[in-house]
Amino acid sequence: MAWSALYLVNFLWAMAGSSTQSRSSCSVPSAQQPLVNGLQVLMENSVTSSAFPNPSVLIAMNLAGAYNLEVQKLLTYQLMASDAADLTIGQLALTIMALTSSCRDPGNRVSILQGQMENWVPSSTSTQASTFYGPSLAILALCQKNPETTLPIAARFAKTLLANSSPFNMDTGAMATLALTCMYNKIPVGSEEGYRVLFGQVLKDIVENISIRIQDNGIIGSIYSTGLAMQALSVTPEKPNKEWNCKETMDTILNEIEQGKFHNPMSIAQILPSLKGKTYLDVPQVSCSPDNEVQPTLPNQPTTVPTSASNITVIYTINNQLRGVDLLFNVTINVSVKSGSVLLVVLEEAQRKNPMFKFETTMTSWGPLVSSINNIAENVHHKTYWQLLSGKTPLNEGVADYIPFNHEHITANFTQY
Repeated sequence: MAWSALYLVNFLWAMAGSSTQSRSSCSVPSAQQPLVNGLQVLMENSVTSSAFPNPSVLIAMNLAGAYNLEVQKLLTYQLMASDAADLTIGQLALTIMALTSSCRDPGNRVSILQGQMENWVPSSTSTQASTFYGPSLAILALCQKNPETTLPIAARFAKTLLANSSPFNMDTGAMATLALTCMYNKIPVGSEEGYRVLFGQVLKDIVENISIRIQDNGIIGSIYSTGLAMQALSVTPEKPNKEWNCKETMDTILNEIEQGKFHNPMSIAQILPSLKGKTYLDVPQVSCSPDNEVQPTLPNQPTTVPTSASNITVIYTINNQLRGVDLLFNVTINVSVKSGSVLLVVLEEAQRKNPMFKFETTMTSWGPLVSSINNIAENVHHKTYWQLLSGKTPLNEGVADYIPFNHEHITANFTQY
């Protein structure tokens, strides 16, 4: 998930309209299946009546086969009650796919999303690549509902991707690959051949960009982008020049799971479909019959090492060099917290000790995101945000998930992209 074993003939894909494939060389060994089951249970347990209703979790749950049907029902009803006006393009697209995977009619959400994409234009040819993530989801959701009316929208989107000159973004590339693969497979009979050529050209460029980021151990980009990348590489009709060893990727991911790296519900939602041999292209084929009500075999509980109650010291710096002189600052504080505490606890303790370290967060599908520090807030119009780093390396986990080590230097740097 090697290349030659993963891809079916393109015309069979087009006829089947599904991402089903031979994955015998890249599947979870039976001995490690309880590890995956435990991961799914952890994700499902994150769903409560007061939690952020995450459509990605419902999609993963339905693709994998939900264990907790009450939780599945709760999340489905929460998403059915959501107001399309309150959602971004990407959130709306995910909600449509989540409801579709639950065999529920998304109602007028599809026409609303189509109207938004008909009017969508990027701000410039150098728009940040991550800006295309939501529209990629939209193309995928619309393709699964009505590929014929989506064709001109997808073609304009593909041309925009070709013209974009910003640095490659792995998650966006993977999602765009899924979206354009869906369109490639569902081009209506009698349509101009130019559509297939266009989608094929964009897919070839994106897949090549994904493949050159495959590390020696099989991780694609980072461990948290690997799940979507696996989906993309397993369905695209365009093969990269660099061969992908899916089994190596799977073995490394399973090892990372065993080490406890996947505990955020969103990170689980993005890796679980690949672990179950599914992709987002399988959403329309999900069976909603209740025959998945089987108790999973869970891994033995004593897999975690007891944490020490001793304290550690974290060096924490807040830095802003972007705005007017009166607002420039670079301040460092030493913070003592219990060993095993997440970064959010460090930020809270720093705020308690010094009001200059006051911060605010915004809730996202990945958990709380730091949006303001020392009354300096991120601003999408100014393209600014708070970037968190360990030393000089950007963190790939959020403040509610990342666990600092003793004497680690964490920096919150106000950054412009």
